[in-house]
Amino acid sequence: MALALGLALLIQAFLIKPYQIPSGSMEPTLDINQRILVNRFIYHFTDPKPGDVVVFHPPAGADRQLQCGADHTDDEPCPEPTADKSSETFIKRIVAGPGDTVSIKNGLPVVNGTVLEPDGYKINPCGPAGSGCNMPKEITVPPDHFFMMGDNRGQSDDSRFWGPLPEEWLIGKAFATYWPPNRIGGL
Repeated sequence: MALALGLALLIQAFLIKPYQIPSGSMEPTLDINQRILVNRFIYHFTDPKPGDVVVFHPPAGADRQLQCGADHTDDEPCPEPTADKSSETFIKRIVAGPGDTVSIKNGLPVVNGTVLEPDGYKINPCGPAGSGCNMPKEITVPPDHFFMMGDNRGQSDDSRFWGPLPEEWLIGKAFATYWPPNRIGGL
């Protein structure tokens, strides 16, 4: 029994960890209280890329609505996070990587001048009047950072508001759902 418990704790600490979805920011891809499995070691062997759904520590203050780490105007995404990471965990989709330019049009990221429509997944778009739905002024994602957005664009607190995320704050890539039973599958 002790060996099994030790093995389970070791796997969860270093390889695969379960998480429960706390909010609607990733709907319709992930529902509130849905449970997922996260691969904690994959980014030791491969680089994160746009389209990945990841669990991470957001910048300090993102969990308390104290947001951006730099001055910026309302018509541009936050260009830089606060210097410290939060102990909270968030889940979002990577939409842009290091060196990419990003702006927002009708809730869709415009990366390097191209509007990115969802590729193989659905989003809940936000209307033109919603907060963060239109940020036409571009920012450039810094080296070793990623721009994250929730799939529920009108209801997601994400990189638009707290800046690109340092790669070292990534915990891992979500790869499967295991609860509820009618939503079991890969991501």
